[in-house]
Amino acid sequence: MTEETKPVFTIEKIYVKDLSLEVPHAPGIFLERDAPQIHIELKTQHTRGEEGLYDASLTVTVTAKVKDKVMFIVEAEQAGIFRIRHVPETELGPVLGIGCANILFPYVRETVSDAVTRGGFPTVMLNPVNFEALYHQQQQQKTQTDSVATTH
Repeated sequence: MTEETKPVFTIEKIYVKDLSLEVPHAPGIFLERDAPQIHIELKTQHTRGEEGLYDASLTVTVTAKVKDKVMFIVEAEQAGIFRIRHVPETELGPVLGIGCANILFPYVRETVSDAVTRGGFPTVMLNPVNFEALYHQQQQQKTQTDSVATTH
């Protein structure tokens, strides 16, 4: 493998692309003493830019509810610009969906925790995520969806 065809993977920039915190039942919700039920959603996506640049993002939505009331909703989209070259097309999906997500996760975890704390709530610490398992699950679902679409 020559220097010109050796795979390249570098981080050009990590940044917060979007961040929102909603506290729809303030100030009364701060008087609730029950522990909230926490629901977490994750979404990864990427776009191809110029000359081997990719913008990959990881969006985390955390919804906390007490009984029927929403305590807070925080949504954070952490993104990164990655330079990826000389990676076979068949391996590009896992690099973007697993590798980039693993790099972005600690940043989005901190962003969510900071937003929740600044909103006046106890810290929410996101547990580690197995992005490899999530990626393979998404690919399996996509394959099933594609096969159902082609049989109709």
